Amino acid sequence: MMDWGKISAELRKPLDSRHVKPPKEYGPKGSYIEGWHAIAEANRIFGEGGWSYAVAGISCVSERNREVGKAKKPGFGVTYTARVVVTVGGVQRDDVGAGHGYDVDCGLAHESAIKEAVTDALKRALRTFGNPFGLALYDKERGNVADTATIERDAKAGTDAQAAIMEIEACETEGSIRDFWQMIPPHIRARDDVKAAAKRRKAEIDADNLPGVREGARNLAAG
Repeated sequence: MMDWGKISAELRKPLDSRHVKPPKEYGPKGSYIEGWHAIAEANRIFGEGGWSYAVAGISCVSERNREVGKAKKPGFGVTYTARVVVTVGGVQRDDVGAGHGYDVDCGLAHESAIKEAVTDALKRALRTFGNPFGLALYDKERGNVADTATIERDAKAGTDAQAAIMEIEACETEGSIRDFWQMIPPHIRARDDVKAAAKRRKAEIDADNLPGVREGARNLAAG
């Protein structure tokens, strides 16, 4: 069974800038991630047996004679479009892509265009799942594209925050919460999830103590 909580956390992580490639003179018009990386990320995040894809359609939309290469040899230019459906658990996403092939051999031009079209459609379908698959590149501000050091720092902060939350939840008194709070690094204390955990645990301790306080007050009044 797929752990969607863990998967969702991975999909929300920033795209590592190491895997972003600049535009090419001939090829993608903007920054992109390579097909092999998209597949590797799908295997890592969903599990090698947790996802699959199928080519739902492919069409040749252009074939013409053209000069190929710096030597300008007579050859062929071919363009294909493809539609790919990605399945993850019970979730399906699909998208279309295009591929171009140039070669002095017509068959090789078709082969290149078909492969490129399928890869492009696959990447575009995976992109809809989240940042690691290139979704972050569609934001002009690139707010979810980060360098490796930033990603590792954020991951460690998340782990440290979870450890702090567990310690807070184990506290038995408000005093022990205050003492432990002073031991937490400032950047972890500043996290909303850690502050919420402390507030929640204090409320639980207050609720546990409230019946005893009321009983003591009644006894005092009776005496």
